[in-house]
Amino acid sequence: MTIKDASIWASAYIGKNVTPSNISYLIQYGRIPKNGDNGNTFVNRHDLEKYYDSHYETKAERWKKQLGDDLNWSLSFSQYKESETTKHVHRLHSYKGKFIPQLVEYFLDNHTDKFKKTRFFNAGDIILDPFCGSGTTLVQSGELGLHSIGIDISAFNAFMSNVKVGKYNIDDVKKTADLITRNLKEFQKEKNNVDFENKLLEELKKINEIFFPSPGYKYKVRQKEINEQLYGKEKSDEFLKTYYKLIDHYNISLKQEKNDSFLDKWFLQVVRDEIDFVFEQIKSIKNIQTKKILALVLSRTVRSCRATTHADLGTLKEPVIETYYCKKHGKICKPLFSILSWWKRYSKDTIKRVLEFEKLRTNTFQRCLIGDSRTIDIIQEIDKKNPEFASSIKNKKIAGIFSSPPYVGLIDYHEQHAYAYDLFGFERKDELEIGPLCRGQGLEAQKSYVKGISDVLNNCKRFLKPDYDVFLVANDKYGLYPQIAQRSDMKIVNEYKRPVLNRVEKDRSAYAEIIFHMKTL
Repeated sequence: MTIKDASIWASAYIGKNVTPSNISYLIQYGRIPKNGDNGNTFVNRHDLEKYYDSHYETKAERWKKQLGDDLNWSLSFSQYKESETTKHVHRLHSYKGKFIPQLVEYFLDNHTDKFKKTRFFNAGDIILDPFCGSGTTLVQSGELGLHSIGIDISAFNAFMSNVKVGKYNIDDVKKTADLITRNLKEFQKEKNNVDFENKLLEELKKINEIFFPSPGYKYKVRQKEINEQLYGKEKSDEFLKTYYKLIDHYNISLKQEKNDSFLDKWFLQVVRDEIDFVFEQIKSIKNIQTKKILALVLSRTVRSCRATTHADLGTLKEPVIETYYCKKHGKICKPLFSILSWWKRYSKDTIKRVLEFEKLRTNTFQRCLIGDSRTIDIIQEIDKKNPEFASSIKNKKIAGIFSSPPYVGLIDYHEQHAYAYDLFGFERKDELEIGPLCRGQGLEAQKSYVKGISDVLNNCKRFLKPDYDVFLVANDKYGLYPQIAQRSDMKIVNEYKRPVLNRVEKDRSAYAEIIFHMKTL
């Protein structure tokens, strides 16, 4: 069968739409063998039938077996493509622990269904997110005609959120980004890293075509005809001779002299030189809004250029300064020796995304404050930015909260953007994080967490309407939220248990979170 015929057959066989791309994926990743030659690809129906017989079971069925029948699959939003769950400005920067915009829309918009039997908010209401993170609630409020205020202890998180909801002279942003790109290319002419990388790519192409042909190699690995670990290491070790010859020939500096900061440790010297060069360019930009958004582009670029393997982008292990066997791609890969391609890609992508959001946003107010949600005076802080809106909060009050608090001992919220703190000089306040990774998940950490979250709710309550609605998204594996509600003089009126798909880069295991709906006692 051709790939198209195979997709039609598979759709009928499993009773679910299977696209030609799905079939190509199965071939590419060695799930089924490729047949045909001279550029023609065919699939054997028996191979496909064997694959689906042994593997096919809907994700909903598998996850309910593990997480319970009370899992509300409709809140997985699995019908949305990845491009929709990361739409417009939501993908301006990476953020671990981000929830998808469709979840926020579901609770903030005015629709009802069999699970959400009433609407909770109306256009013009003010929404609060006391754990603002990357600003998803702010952005979606902007789409839905709601005003919103975020609070975050992390200066970088607040910066990222405010860039997302900022307004820009796009012509100026584009012109300035293009100028920096041209200047970076001129800077590179003084270096050897571009010529070195081009030559390295030539050599890698040759070795990968010989020893890791696609998709045949991956199929043999899956069929256990090749011991991937031993074979990959053997071939990558052999290639290191070629790699270091090129390093010597082009006189490439790998490690930096200092190892004191994240920027010193996790970037090759040639990459660090380019980062510093572009940052100097950004510092000289006169238009403050253009400066901010291009600073965020640089931060996103820097994150993508860390000296690590493709498999460890989510959780760093050790800096990588040489070529290596990449389990993710099934071939020998390399660290990055220049930021140019990522800078160009992210500059263009950022402009496109800001324009997309511009078409959807409403004329409402959004702002993330830097501060501790346990103690901050929201009206006083907003008054420094927008006195008229501060007065509006005082008179109208905030209608409710939609937020995802940190989890107990799961994520280090400052450290995940350590490169940005190093580069931009933002003040770190790690010691004020609630439920920090460094305190673990033991009983003392749980007690501290309960106190921290309830202190936030008690502080924020004084700015809320009497009949407020509070929605907190949490994976409450220790059963702490009933205590939190009690300490905050609130009651949990509903719980929505939803599956979380693709929560981090490598983790695909079944995972659920609960949206706690709380109201005043």
